[in-house]
Amino acid sequence: MVVYYVYILEVLTKNGRKMYYTGYTNNLYRRWHEHRNGTGAKFCRGKKDIKLKYFETYQNRKEAMRRELQIKSFSRQQKRELIKSITIDVN
Repeated sequence: MVVYYVYILEVLTKNGRKMYYTGYTNNLYRRWHEHRNGTGAKFCRGKKDIKLKYFETYQNRKEAMRRELQIKSFSRQQKRELIKSITIDVN
């Protein structure tokens, strides 16, 4: 059985600003590692610090993709509230 993950990364830019990146994957650890090593999304390349702040699991790829798009449409505040709803720190 394949599990899909929708995740939010907190990305610290060179000027110290925190930004959020949302994605989906079927291997959360591998994808997070790719982002941290500069081989993931262009958005994360060359950034100082990348932290996994939030994730959800799905049994279906389409559901995960739908949720990713929904979260991407959220405001910065809505993303913060979502992150606050569950505390993880995998860094």
